[in-house]
Amino acid sequence: MQTETSILEHSMPAETPGSMRDFWIVFTGQAFSLLGSRLVQFTIVWWLTATTGSASVLALASIMVLLPQVLISPFAGPLIDRLDRRRVMMAVDAVNALAVVALALLYARGSVQHWHIYALMFIRATGGAFQWPAMQASTSLMVPEDKLSKVAGLNQALMGLAAILAPPLGALLLEVLPMQSILAIDVATAALAIALLMPIRIPAPRNGGAGKPMGVSEVLGDMREGLRFLSGWRGLLIIMGIAMAFNLLMIPAISLTPILVTEHFNGGSREYALLEAAIGIGMVAGGLLLGAWGGFKSRLLTGFSGAIAMGIGVSLVGLAPGNHYTLALLGMAISGLMNPIVNGSISALLQSKVPPEMQGRVFTLMMSGTAAMAPLGLAVAGPFAEVIGVQAWFVAGGAAIILMSAAAYFLPSVQKIEDKGNESAENGAHQTQIH
Repeated sequence: MQTETSILEHSMPAETPGSMRDFWIVFTGQAFSLLGSRLVQFTIVWWLTATTGSASVLALASIMVLLPQVLISPFAGPLIDRLDRRRVMMAVDAVNALAVVALALLYARGSVQHWHIYALMFIRATGGAFQWPAMQASTSLMVPEDKLSKVAGLNQALMGLAAILAPPLGALLLEVLPMQSILAIDVATAALAIALLMPIRIPAPRNGGAGKPMGVSEVLGDMREGLRFLSGWRGLLIIMGIAMAFNLLMIPAISLTPILVTEHFNGGSREYALLEAAIGIGMVAGGLLLGAWGGFKSRLLTGFSGAIAMGIGVSLVGLAPGNHYTLALLGMAISGLMNPIVNGSISALLQSKVPPEMQGRVFTLMMSGTAAMAPLGLAVAGPFAEVIGVQAWFVAGGAAIILMSAAAYFLPSVQKIEDKGNESAENGAHQTQIH
């Protein structure tokens, strides 16, 4: 049995620390890749809407995006932990670019069918099951621990900015360019991301599995190891459960917002667009705030305080009377502002406390669990809203977020996550070996 000291040494971040310069180069490439991907995602969804007007077609497209996150992510984690993470990100960008090139050629020939779109969405979502966790797991190997929260905040701001810019930019490009030319933008941003990654070296975890066998039995064994690690760390398991509950509550709320606007506030597309803009602008502002501030000394306090404020914002949307639309707008802005504070702080916490050689598996398992909540939440929220009203979902969801966050913060197993000698060291040390 290892001592606590030897366990902590065994889980040192990397064989040789990376540099912030290298990180910002990687970050820049991934930022362009993200913007290109969001742009193409918007234009493709809009093309499907304009050419079919079918809710079933859009629902199937959404399923193609969701399935890989739920089903493939658990298998992606062991591969991320065994492979060179730089090469994983490069391979994903390359495969995505090739798939987009194929679709662009079909558009140029005028022979695009719906199943081609579904296939592209599935391929890109499968790549996403590798790319985001690989980037998250690489960050802790390149960024000093005291800067992880600030970097996470800037990453959240980037995602909010991409969400704001992609729709109007995509709509503008659809007016002046054919689809194949718009798709070429995504290919160009992917090529830039690959070019920036090529000269960079991302340090390998000390106890990583690079160069070791990668047969089916080894991958499945690593996946079981990741499940044992997660289930053996009670505090981390609670964090994952709360993240899943948040998705269960928030995704239906976002989906039900158009109905809230039309039926409760008697508004139209302008009012709906303003609510969406409030979330997006709030996310950018929250990410920049965390990037500049870094949060409280306790990342748990930062994350759960942000979650409580987010719950208040969600509840405000539901409590706003029909003639007080501005109160709902304020609630949405608060929710958007707090979203990066929550996600950024918890991401930085996990990057600093989960051993680097386990991060691929932990992040992909969390991605799979939270993604699985989306269809369940939508299935529950629809009938709930029909019977009780959409605003009741916002009030109940906001209250649940507040209560869960306040209660979880005071649980000893959750507070132990920030301790150096945490529960993972005591319960999961023998599980972090990669065989």
